[in-house]
Amino acid sequence: MKIAIIGDRSTPRSDHKMATIVVERTKILEGKDIPRCCALLMDIIYVLNLNYQKELKCTFLVFQKLFLELDGLKVS
Repeated sequence: MKIAIIGDRSTPRSDHKMATIVVERTKILEGKDIPRCCALLMDIIYVLNLNYQKELKCTFLVFQKLFLELDGLKVS
């Protein structure tokens, strides 16, 4: 699972960066803004009942508990 950030090469600090969600080498969603892609990735993980990757498990758990306020009081 990855979120690929794609910016405009003509402007190094482009404010209009787009993101793409990639799951198992397949583009799932393309051309959305970064915050929306992060939320949609959590939706995809939930709907497809995917396990968090071992390397990113803590990152996804923090994202889930703090930003999405899911199971915030449950200790993991």
